[in-house]
Amino acid sequence: MARTASKRIALPAVVDLDSLDGIRDGLIDALDVGAVTVDAGAVERLATNALFMLMSAAETAKQHNFAFSIEAPSAVMLAAVDRLGLDGHFQGLIRR
Repeated sequence: MARTASKRIALPAVVDLDSLDGIRDGLIDALDVGAVTVDAGAVERLATNALFMLMSAAETAKQHNFAFSIEAPSAVMLAAVDRLGLDGHFQGLIRR
């Protein structure tokens, strides 16, 4: 099967250690078939590990020549990226 599909992953309001396994599994499945758009508009609380997981997913997409973007991130998510000094890693991924 050709790997040209596009998948959308919606992050929940709380992206903590309890929710990471499910999100990770969804990202793995999505990256198996093509481009991924992550909808981050509902995020109200975010674990640092979630940001690292998104960075890893973006790198995997890049290695497979798939597009990866984070759409409409919440103010909470943007603040976490800034507070942790990860702006450079998310530059080019975030679409507002």
